[in-house]
Amino acid sequence: MTRRRNPRIRNPDQLDLLGWVPSEPVKSFPVEKVRAASLASSLARAMSLTLKECGKPRGAVAEAMSAYLGEAVSENMLNAYASEAREEHIINIVRFVALIHATRDRRLLELIASMFDWAVIERRYLPAIELAERMEKRAEMDREIDAVRRQLKTGGVL
Repeated sequence: MTRRRNPRIRNPDQLDLLGWVPSEPVKSFPVEKVRAASLASSLARAMSLTLKECGKPRGAVAEAMSAYLGEAVSENMLNAYASEAREEHIINIVRFVALIHATRDRRLLELIASMFDWAVIERRYLPAIELAERMEKRAEMDREIDAVRRQLKTGGVL
């Protein structure tokens, strides 16, 4: 007599579609974490979150930014950029790029892009977007062809 398998034990060779999680092509900060009264405060909150979550001490991030830029960026300056209270210290675009380079956090770019209703995605997704656009265009052309075909049938040509 063969042993019956327990139905609650999952077969490792079987795909689990219910446990599948799609990739996240657009990574962004939770809105409630970066919402602020001003753009500068919102950026400061985002930079603060990035620095907390990047897995590197702020001193190491400042060193990486300095190496990338070829100029000194101190940990104190980085702290000032990430502080909402230090309104006079707003990061410039060059240092913002260096921060993204040092932390590899594209959510910072997404925060800016989302203000214009754009999205920041990895280049590997571009062919999928192009394919979707072409499929939409093909569907539109199919609808137009069907409309002309119906018109020709109605007119007795077909």
